[in-house]
Amino acid sequence: MATPTPTRTAPASSSCITESATEPYPPKVFICTKSDAGTLLWMEQSESKRVLDARAAAAKVAAEKAAADKAAQDAAAKAAQEQAAVEAARQQAAAEEAARQQQAAAAAAAVAAAAPAPKVQAPVQPAAPAAPSGCDPNYAGPCVPIASDVDCAGGSGNGPAYVRGPVTVVGSDIYGLDRDGDGVGCE
Repeated sequence: MATPTPTRTAPASSSCITESATEPYPPKVFICTKSDAGTLLWMEQSESKRVLDARAAAAKVAAEKAAADKAAQDAAAKAAQEQAAVEAARQQAAAEEAARQQQAAAAAAAVAAAAPAPKVQAPVQPAAPAAPSGCDPNYAGPCVPIASDVDCAGGSGNGPAYVRGPVTVVGSDIYGLDRDGDGVGCE
């Protein structure tokens, strides 16, 4: 009597070298599938589907995360561009205001230069020694700094620089320190 040959239940003898290759072993079908560890293995069809579905879901989550990260980067870049535009506009407005103030100051100086100066004889003053470096040569005595505006210390002026007097006017009283015109300022 002949011995029956047993029916194989898994592809133990054939190599799994091509992903998605199939081997039917009725009633089951085995599919060559890459495992989570990255190796190709024969898996029963339902197990192979589970592994592939899980891998697809993980890929979808990774793609959604990448898209969200890119959207966040794009939003940050757009915010930075908007901030730069706001800063550029602020700087432009400040430059325009500075130019307007400079024009107004030039116009005021032109009006003051056009007005006739009162004929007041200034007292004769001895020649003053040369002003130290950083001091205005139009004044003698305490150092009058060279600045956009100098006012008498303790007075009502708004600076930005101040001098404690008295100071002798030896040239032009460019800062208006000698209010009464007697040749001595910040008295």
